[in-house]
Amino acid sequence: MKVKAKLPDSVKKKKKGSAISKRGNAPIVPKKNKNIELHKLKTAITKTVNATAEEELRAIALDGKKSLLSKKSKSKK
Repeated sequence: MKVKAKLPDSVKKKKKGSAISKRGNAPIVPKKNKNIELHKLKTAITKTVNATAEEELRAIALDGKKSLLSKKSKSKK
């Protein structure tokens, strides 16, 4: 029965890495900036839509009468 001789550590070949390195899931910087801008636009649009919808609902609820206490006057103080 033959016993295989082990090669010394200096002669052993190192394992080669893959030719293509795998990239993480982090978005590409320009794409990330674009997504941030889209998110800002969406939030601004939802805020304005919600504000106008609230004003319409308040007008219907008060039958066209404006209340003395409104959100706009509170925020200025």
